[in-house]
Amino acid sequence: MSDVPEHDAAGLPEELSPFDQILHRGEANPRTRSGIMGVELLDTTPDWDRFRTRFDIASRKVLRLRQKVVMPTLPTAAPRWVVDPDFNLDFHVRRVRVPAPGTLRQVIDLAEVALQSPLDISRPLWTATLVEGLADGRAATMLHLSHAVTDGVGSVEMFANIYDLERDPPPQEIPPLPIPQDLSPNDLMREGINRLPGAIFGGVRGVLGGAAHAVGQVVRDPISAVGGVVDYARSGARVMSPAAEPSPLLRRRSLSSRTEAIDIPLSDLHKAAKAVGGSINDAYLAGVCGALRLYHEAKGIPVQALPMAVPVNLRSEADPAGGNRFTGVNLAAPVGIADPQRRIKNIRAQMTRKREERALDMVGAIAPVLSLLPDNLLESMAGSIVNSDVQASNVPVYAGDTYIAGAKILRHYGLGPLPGVAMMVVLISRGGYCTITARYDRAAINDDALFARCLLAGFDEVLALGGPARAVPATFAVEAAESSTPSPNGSAAQ
Repeated sequence: MSDVPEHDAAGLPEELSPFDQILHRGEANPRTRSGIMGVELLDTTPDWDRFRTRFDIASRKVLRLRQKVVMPTLPTAAPRWVVDPDFNLDFHVRRVRVPAPGTLRQVIDLAEVALQSPLDISRPLWTATLVEGLADGRAATMLHLSHAVTDGVGSVEMFANIYDLERDPPPQEIPPLPIPQDLSPNDLMREGINRLPGAIFGGVRGVLGGAAHAVGQVVRDPISAVGGVVDYARSGARVMSPAAEPSPLLRRRSLSSRTEAIDIPLSDLHKAAKAVGGSINDAYLAGVCGALRLYHEAKGIPVQALPMAVPVNLRSEADPAGGNRFTGVNLAAPVGIADPQRRIKNIRAQMTRKREERALDMVGAIAPVLSLLPDNLLESMAGSIVNSDVQASNVPVYAGDTYIAGAKILRHYGLGPLPGVAMMVVLISRGGYCTITARYDRAAINDDALFARCLLAGFDEVLALGGPARAVPATFAVEAAESSTPSPNGSAAQ
């Protein structure tokens, strides 16, 4: 029997990987919930029927949007994605209206409530909400997705079908409905029992084959073989060990969170990075570190470094859009370095060194063992696997202008989960702009106004490397934001 997971007609694996199983199980617990959210600001309110149809078409093209997870009654088989025979598009595609004055702040606060709420694990794990009632006839969308479905990079490919490259393209032909699969938990359990003898034989054969291969290597070159094992073990220890001591200021955790976001022209961040020989990602991480330095100093608790986890994409062009293909790199975030140029160089050196680790995907390697742990142990380990105070993700989306149901996407804000960490920061680059969205635990960051100012000031330090450029707070009134002049010591005009 092959160890390669079975795939559906769209090329997506039917069985959940061990890592995806862990994320799926975490949906039931508010401390391990892995929902991700994309908030898009639209220049006008799209027609509802047209909006709904876009997601209907997408769900027929990408089966994962119509698939739910079936868990076996007893763990005799891996959980499986199946096309939900009771799929109801109107459960997943929704519309709400915010009251006056209809600001982006109201939308982001609404997104916070959605992220703190569980997705229904008996259905496909996503929702798309059209938010109406914003000022000047604008609107927003909130796309809520379980991390068990895919990661940030995979979601870009998965949801590409809902967007157009022009405001009013020719109508699309609606694809046929996918064939539903009526598989019960008991059915999957019995299927696993029937396959158990073959699975055991295949496993034993694999173990014996691996052992024979290892013995052969030791016989041929014992020093190299043992040295390789030792090197991998040492690399694994470096990958899993915390890169810095946790910040005493960020140690507390709660179930209350808040999100702040800023906008930056992508060209400005690129100029700043290029001016000192760094990448956009280096400049982005340096801005986050600057914000954290300013916040710690304002609170009277300066630190030199703190542990930060940076997801690294492992997805290849051959990988399907579904599932997760990333690992985390642990950095000693240089928050104590005041000079933004030195911060960028420090981050670049660390990222280069960490990417070369042999055991870079150590979390993926141990996921099969972790997936067998009971829920209470998984909860206690939340956030400890990557040993970080902060996680910072970078997701490039679409380079040009995109539209949905006749409305142009002006901005895209990414809100990530808080799996035991104090803060999740997400950079989204789309349509010539990048947004930096910091979602944080309010027990760790307890001065919202101060942190909002520090976030702007931290990125202003970095942007100044490339010339006269400023970050602006995310606001519904995009034109007003572009003329605002935020200050580290005061709030920007909204």
